[in-house]
Amino acid sequence: MNDRPRAPELHAGFAWLNTDRPLTFANELRGQVVLLDFWTYCCINCMHVLPDLAYLEEKYREEPFLVIGVHSAKFTNEGQRQTVRAAVGRYEIAHPVVIDENMRLWGEYAVRSWPTLVLVGSDRRVVGVVSGEGNRETLDRAIAAALEEGRANGTLAKAPLRPARERSVRAATGLAFPGKVLADPAGGRLFITDSNHNRVVVGTLPDRTGRSRLIRTIGHGRAGREDGPADAAGFHHPQGLALAHETLYVADTENHMIRAVDLRSWSVSTIAGTGAQGYDRSGGKIGTQQALSSPWDLAIEGSTLYIAMAGPHQLWRLDLPMGFARAFVGSGRENIVDGPVEAAALAQPSGLALSGNYLYFADSEVSAVRRVDLAEEKVETLIGRGLFDYGDRDGDFASARLQHPLGVAVWRNRILVADTYNHKIKEIDVQGGTIKTLAGDGRPGTEREGHLALFEPGGLHAAEDVLYIADTNNHRVVRFHLVEGTSSEVVIEGLEAPELPGLGDEGNPAVLSTARLRAGESTAWRVAVKLPEGAHVSEEAPASIRVARGSEVMLQRTLLGQPWPLAFELPAQPEGAADLHVQVSFAYCNEGQGVCVPANPSWRVPVTFDLHGEASAELTASLS
Repeated sequence: MNDRPRAPELHAGFAWLNTDRPLTFANELRGQVVLLDFWTYCCINCMHVLPDLAYLEEKYREEPFLVIGVHSAKFTNEGQRQTVRAAVGRYEIAHPVVIDENMRLWGEYAVRSWPTLVLVGSDRRVVGVVSGEGNRETLDRAIAAALEEGRANGTLAKAPLRPARERSVRAATGLAFPGKVLADPAGGRLFITDSNHNRVVVGTLPDRTGRSRLIRTIGHGRAGREDGPADAAGFHHPQGLALAHETLYVADTENHMIRAVDLRSWSVSTIAGTGAQGYDRSGGKIGTQQALSSPWDLAIEGSTLYIAMAGPHQLWRLDLPMGFARAFVGSGRENIVDGPVEAAALAQPSGLALSGNYLYFADSEVSAVRRVDLAEEKVETLIGRGLFDYGDRDGDFASARLQHPLGVAVWRNRILVADTYNHKIKEIDVQGGTIKTLAGDGRPGTEREGHLALFEPGGLHAAEDVLYIADTNNHRVVRFHLVEGTSSEVVIEGLEAPELPGLGDEGNPAVLSTARLRAGESTAWRVAVKLPEGAHVSEEAPASIRVARGSEVMLQRTLLGQPWPLAFELPAQPEGAADLHVQVSFAYCNEGQGVCVPANPSWRVPVTFDLHGEASAELTASLS
């Protein structure tokens, strides 16, 4: 008699992603060995489990074995299909994900913490449960045993189940989930961690309209960790940046390393980290002998590089001349406790900024902005109260609430915050003890009623009254003037997405007959697409438009939730002929399916601009 508990059924009526149909034990999953990963996308430990899951999926890809993510949200913002879909793309998750509405599956499986992994045998009986990270070998052995047991008792299916996987949209901006940004007015440069393209983008400092020109990309675009020339170097989802003279320091997050880029020779070297995740909460070793864990942001003062070490919930210091890397702030316990640096408790610090004698940090899992007094070596919390105390409230520090902030920046005597899960930028008056919203309205977007909207902004940097925002899920960087309150999307001429597998294929551009358009005034354009029967344009993923004439980008715009056909205005053009290239990127979904398909139609439009031309143009494409 089998006394193992029977696995509760998965709910077909819940929202499913990365699969073309809901999956239930009674039907599609009959005879499969299933590993359920209870996760929430804010959680660093859940992120650390993903490489283990990818390893197991690849090892057992020819077996009747399937990983299913059960997304049981911690934060309110994480409970939406739109934000979970973005996280699945950002983390490059290959397996199906079910959104656990009201944490029903969490309760039915008696889960108590993130991440928790539940292995279900081919007979639908629960084989075992394990919580936390670092369990690859345990899971590997259990999966192998469950497959052998199912084969022996005749319950194992004959073949694996292969649900369709969602693919990424190639954004017209040339970026993919940019994590952090750094402006260098003295050098006239802007640095961007193009995180999901595994590279750093270097452009000229944008002008008032957001125009920039590509100087160089650093990294070949694939996940890797090679040192050497910029074009041959590898990164793995880099995040934070710090600049000292002509050396750019990079938090190479998923390689668990700190990299240094010599901007004179354009060469990359590793200065800390072994390339494998470490569990050391003290440090003290030199350079590449010292293991790190998910370094997320950097700040530099003199010869000291400060590291927001999200993995062990600490801040570290790296002595650049000597190479010593040591824990500086935090015991390693995940919580919010002020006081002496060695006794303080932090919770996934993800953003750093230096101001005078203080090191400010965004402590994401406690939805807090905190600071370290570098002279007295004490931690003080400005805003934030606990792991499950969050919201969206401006006002005095005592009543203010944030939701999983990931970035901080210094402007004059103010601290600016990327209030990431509230899709806002906020301004802290430290002396006055208050906080207010500068941009964003609490909902994902790009622009709404003429005002800037954002979609989980992850990084900030202020320079000369201009704030540069890594608008992560919109695949763009925004230039926001802090005095005037105006904003523009940064356009980097010459920047293209790397040619990598898994991105949407643009195909060959359609060629239109020569158009005759009005010169000297803006012209109205519309883009319409005919989709396959039963399909609709996704309102949850950003769409983007780019119009170029040769290497000159005439217009670039990112749109989220806009009605179709898409409409835009092309700025006034002088009289004469031009050969325009129009590129549109978006996703469309089939009714009742959790998989959306990327589309990248493009057109070559030979145009004559003259004073008697038409005031509008329409582009159409059929994807059926």
